[in-house]
Amino acid sequence: MESSPATDANSNAVFLSGRQWLIVGAAMLILVVTAPTLWQRVELFEPGADYRIPYKLGSDYWLYARHSHEARDQRRIPLIGDSVIWGHYVPPDQTLSHHLNAALGSEQFANLGLDGTHPAALGGLVEHYAGEISGQSVVIHFNPLWITSAKHDLQTAKEFHFNHPKLVPQFTTKIPCYKASTASRLKTAIGHHIPFLAWTAHLRIAYFDGADLQRWTLQNPYACPAAALTSGLPSPESTAPDEGSSWLDRGGKQRRIGWVDLDGSLQWRFFQNTVKRVQDQGGKVFVLVGPYNEHMLDAESAATYGQIKEEIEAWLQEAKIPHLIPPPLPSALYADSSHPLAEGYALLAQQLLKDPSFQSFAR
Repeated sequence: MESSPATDANSNAVFLSGRQWLIVGAAMLILVVTAPTLWQRVELFEPGADYRIPYKLGSDYWLYARHSHEARDQRRIPLIGDSVIWGHYVPPDQTLSHHLNAALGSEQFANLGLDGTHPAALGGLVEHYAGEISGQSVVIHFNPLWITSAKHDLQTAKEFHFNHPKLVPQFTTKIPCYKASTASRLKTAIGHHIPFLAWTAHLRIAYFDGADLQRWTLQNPYACPAAALTSGLPSPESTAPDEGSSWLDRGGKQRRIGWVDLDGSLQWRFFQNTVKRVQDQGGKVFVLVGPYNEHMLDAESAATYGQIKEEIEAWLQEAKIPHLIPPPLPSALYADSSHPLAEGYALLAQQLLKDPSFQSFAR
């Protein structure tokens, strides 16, 4: 005869009353609500003048939101964009924000660039994790790289894995190459609104090499998870082994580019929407376009890009958005099609500071 769970002396089960379940639920709710805030008091995070999100933490949006908050508290103007703003080929003390601050003699600008944030992802980053910028001055960068092909513009019907898929619209705008399941999209959309989930993702990315606790302990059987949590955040690093090398030194040649028509570009539409979102929230926007490495374009591609720049200029002027579309930097100051080297960033900073609309914006 089988004994009931309640009378089986050998049973390890624990049965809770309705009141006990309420206590457990309340405790879990308190944990979910308070843990991210309490962790900020424990985790040392003191971003200096040249701080940027470490490359290996490029998908740590919880830390990005914290960096955005710190920049606002310090009353610094954020520079938002992809790896051009982040500074892919230069160390943290040679980025655009650094050269602007150095020229002004004060820490007026903050590097809120994030590697790989194409305009579709940039929109989600601003909407969900950079809310601290609302109502303040913001420099937003547009990298023409994202309209150099249908693939970069996310228009191909065939699925491919692009950067930051969790930041793109999950339901509101169709992206042809994005084939995530409805369940995955729903999980992502919900996660944007629950800080606890972003915080647990932060712990995985920053301290456990992106793995969940179970997998990490299997990979590190003799390591203590608690000790890993006390190791501290990684420092911002450089990324490219050929740092400081010009595209010409690597045998660069002119090429033909399959520019996407601006009127039909997904990435350009996402960029426009992001600018409008910041403005609608009371933000003051300055747009920096490029400077793209036009030296690597053949004659036909250069002519097409010239037309694209005119169209971008026309939209910015019509929308009365202060902006700068600078001329291309000297050829030797590019690492590739869109990333300047250290001297290129210094020259770009000078061009910005000499621009009357930027001077007025930065006051």
